[in-house]
Amino acid sequence: MKILRTGLFLALALLISACSSTGPRRVSEPAASIQQLTVDANGGWQVRLRLQNYSSIAMRFDSVDVAVTAGGASAGQLQASPALNIAPESADVIDITLRPSAEARLQVADALASGRGLTYTLNGNLVATPDKGKVRTFRISRDSALSPTPGLPGVLR
Repeated sequence: MKILRTGLFLALALLISACSSTGPRRVSEPAASIQQLTVDANGGWQVRLRLQNYSSIAMRFDSVDVAVTAGGASAGQLQASPALNIAPESADVIDITLRPSAEARLQVADALASGRGLTYTLNGNLVATPDKGKVRTFRISRDSALSPTPGLPGVLR
């Protein structure tokens, strides 16, 4: 009798799992953050921008247009058209060159020379297309900080 009950329970569990769906297609707000900022010999910045897809489906990131503030100083615009596909609940990075304002350059140079962290803000838009969906514009607003990277001069992470 116990074996029969266990067998029926397993058969029922198998039937229920076979009828279940894969779940809803959820499109969540993506995020952007600076993963690394490298100061080149001419004072320009190489910004490694991390794009995070929190959706349950893949998304193609078509364009990025965000204003950067570093240490309270407006640095300029990060603009790119990566056409980058990012898997569900995953992230990838793009590299963007920026000619920052003189005030922002001074903020970063001071942070690097003193070995202290630097706050930054990103404000703008990400244009992305969910898999089998329509193009959408997402508003990005992020406040975070970077710190000097030991052993890598001119690099903040």
